[in-house]
Amino acid sequence: MAENKTGPTDASVDDFLAAATPARRRDDGLRLAEILREVTGVEPVMWGPSMVGYGSYRYVSPANPRTHGDWPKVAFSPRKAALSIYGLKDLSEGAALLPSLGTFTEGAGCVYVKKLEDVDLEVLKRLIAVAWSRPDA
Repeated sequence: MAENKTGPTDASVDDFLAAATPARRRDDGLRLAEILREVTGVEPVMWGPSMVGYGSYRYVSPANPRTHGDWPKVAFSPRKAALSIYGLKDLSEGAALLPSLGTFTEGAGCVYVKKLEDVDLEVLKRLIAVAWSRPDA
């Protein structure tokens, strides 16, 4: 069976976020980390070299049941083009809330936000709470 290669590391979340570029992405990443701490009540952990994750759950890929592993309940990465936020649309309740978020685009497993000011932060907090409600690994 194939195990996911991305997992928690001992790398510093603070160092990773401080090094994000451009400055807008760094500032939005730091603010998003605050919001995620507030909603989840836990400290973040680096997952792989570029993802800041909160909590974890055990998944089995719907496309290939032989692919499985642990994955953060909610995570983000302050990439140059946009904030990539993971876990917001995985559950049906989150998918239903997503249209109220504001300006964003979607990828296969994430939501891309160019600027936090483009989204409704209260809706974002509700989406994070839904993702956080997923049972633990």
